[in-house]
Amino acid sequence: MELKSYLAEKAKRVDQAIDGFLPKAKTKPATIHGAMRYSVFAGGKRLRPIFCIAAAEACGGDPENALPPACAVELMHTYSLVHDDLPAMDDDDLRRGRPTCHKVYGEGIAVLCGDALLTEAFLVLAQTEPTKRYTARDYVSELALTGGSRHLIGGQVMDLEGEGKALSKRDLVKIHEAKTAALLTSSLRLGAMTANATPAKLDALTTFGHALGLAFQVIDDILDVTQSTEILGKTAGKDEAVEKSTYPSLLGLEASRKEAARLTKKAMTALDSFGKKGDRLREMADNLLRREF
Repeated sequence: MELKSYLAEKAKRVDQAIDGFLPKAKTKPATIHGAMRYSVFAGGKRLRPIFCIAAAEACGGDPENALPPACAVELMHTYSLVHDDLPAMDDDDLRRGRPTCHKVYGEGIAVLCGDALLTEAFLVLAQTEPTKRYTARDYVSELALTGGSRHLIGGQVMDLEGEGKALSKRDLVKIHEAKTAALLTSSLRLGAMTANATPAKLDALTTFGHALGLAFQVIDDILDVTQSTEILGKTAGKDEAVEKSTYPSLLGLEASRKEAARLTKKAMTALDSFGKKGDRLREMADNLLRREF
């Protein structure tokens, strides 16, 4: 199956699963459930859950078994976006081409929406079937560590504290390791765990996810200064407006493109041990690099 069809098929399957996991929009109190669904079904590409599923397939697993962690990762990702968009954080009015949650439902409901999505993520994750190597404890520990103060939340703290400051490349990498690379890496690891992956396979996917996550962020930074709001689906030039350090601001556009290519090559090399079973992951990584600069 060609990549475009694969991505569309898996995104549709993830959406179906999330629809089944989440409370219906009219479930009382309807306001919070409407806000949760508004935010989750706002047109995302489902990149992280599809990587979760592809990792399971690369390790010889059943993609259906990877659906609970795939959906849990997407719920955690959406919660982080809802909170990032708040006026107290990145203060953005657009997300995926639509008004952000707090613009539609108000700031209080947006905060609670994010809280609810994060909590729901673990309810969904708890439905993952254990394997010989991995138990519910392993799944929960993996996602909780990623979503906590050491990674996702810690990265947002560093990001907020870095506004208006000239950060070093090392500091910028630390932020994006925590904010972007960690969740992508966990997506891959969780998918592999549902397939009872060996420690060696898990290590290879960790290296792959870390490098690809950083490459993804470099490209996002490039797009922020080279594309329009209409194309991005979010406010273009936002990072520059709040004096946030980015790869282009530190390295320049051409050097940033080379950095994205270097990181993607590192990610590809990490998949060598998978042979042909890693081809789908390679295709997806290459597709990310070839986004319009």
